[in-house]
Amino acid sequence: MSAELHYDMADPYAIRLSLGAPMKSPVDWVFARKLVTEGLCRPTGSGDVLVIPRHRCHPHSLRVVLRNLSGTALVEMAVSEVTAFLRRTFALVPEGAESLHMDLDRAISELTGRRG
Repeated sequence: MSAELHYDMADPYAIRLSLGAPMKSPVDWVFARKLVTEGLCRPTGSGDVLVIPRHRCHPHSLRVVLRNLSGTALVEMAVSEVTAFLRRTFALVPEGAESLHMDLDRAISELTGRRG
């Protein structure tokens, strides 16, 4: 199964992890960019998404555990690739500057189901 990380400046606090075989529609998980950043150094997260840093048995991989009512999935990603991805996201939107890139009117409309 392939796994790809995506970042959209329109949702600056979040990253999307797309899972799926090339011939199938991907399943997307959206969670905080900060969760992955912190997960490079120490286990973090609770509930549906947990991020576990490299371990002596797996020194070059980052583990992401995804849970829902259907089950649990473990995704391993190369630390070097995740670090490079995060560097690119922070080049686009530095940490602490996320609020400058948010369209609050659009976010409120999406949450309330209203069209602006």
